[in-house]
Amino acid sequence: MTEAARNFAECVNQVRYQNAGFILMKNGRRFARLVPDAEKVCTGRDLAGVVGRFRLSESESRAWQKDLAKARKSLKPAADKWR
Repeated sequence: MTEAARNFAECVNQVRYQNAGFILMKNGRRFARLVPDAEKVCTGRDLAGVVGRFRLSESESRAWQKDLAKARKSLKPAADKWR
């Protein structure tokens, strides 16, 4: 922990740019990890780009709209990881 505190910026840079990871220890015991965020994010723009490549029939298009409306109702905003 002491080394990480003294060199925190360097640790963060290694995680970000070198895809490295660190295990933080205190008194010889593991208590946290500093690792790259591997969470995948799909934006509306990404989705529109993929969907735009397909040709749907009228019935498929209606089904898509129905499924999309249902999915929108179940969406929740992303949790703020820093709170």
